Amino acid sequence: MCGRFVLRSSPEEVRRTFGHWQQPNFPPRHNIAPTQPIAILRAGETPGAAPDFALVRWGLLPPWVKDIKAFPTLINARSEEAAGKPAFRAAMRRRRCLIPADGFYEWQKTDTARKQPHFVRRPDGGVFGFAGLWESWMDADGNEMETATILTTRANEALKPLHHRMPVVVASADYARWLDAENYAPGNVADILKPAPDDFFSAYPVSTRVNAVANDDEGLIEPLAEAETPPAPPRGRKSKRTPEDDGQMSLL
Repeated sequence: MCGRFVLRSSPEEVRRTFGHWQQPNFPPRHNIAPTQPIAILRAGETPGAAPDFALVRWGLLPPWVKDIKAFPTLINARSEEAAGKPAFRAAMRRRRCLIPADGFYEWQKTDTARKQPHFVRRPDGGVFGFAGLWESWMDADGNEMETATILTTRANEALKPLHHRMPVVVASADYARWLDAENYAPGNVADILKPAPDDFFSAYPVSTRVNAVANDDEGLIEPLAEAETPPAPPRGRKSKRTPEDDGQMSLL
């Protein structure tokens, strides 16, 4: 699954990768969280046109929702079921999108009660596109809000130790087909909804600072040894150890 992600590539790099015609200016983000604005690329208004760029809320709201406070925040959708689920069915048929990212966080269960966050990215650090769905929701007063969700699939062998699910990543050769809902029905893009190759991502543990939404800085994606190395004790004084301390730096 995907509950937090990163987009630190420049607007120019995102535009070169996905080919949209707009030139938006957005800052690097290192801890994008549910209900926050996210960038999406969707089909242009005319056939064959370049993709359109938009900022929407992360957490899809189907048009038929009456009370958004009582409705769950749909940040992820299971790709195997999206075409048949009432919340995602219309978007899967008509409103597919790409969600640019440079990586995402996944929390691994440990022997303690805490979970260890990991940063997952391409080995070369490059930008890629999640498979997403978007919707337009309107309240009783006619105020419109656009929202989106990230599709997930079973984890590949590389990420299984972290979680049994992972976001769907759309290969660059499939961008146009995925966005072209007019000519490609859900059944014609089902082959896109698969785990990324085992060597597509690498992962490493990072600081638990990412758990707090208020933290949004480059230090969040530093490997844990760099992000949380404790300061050395003052010279001439012995460091205090707890009984269970074996002299090794704790990862938790």
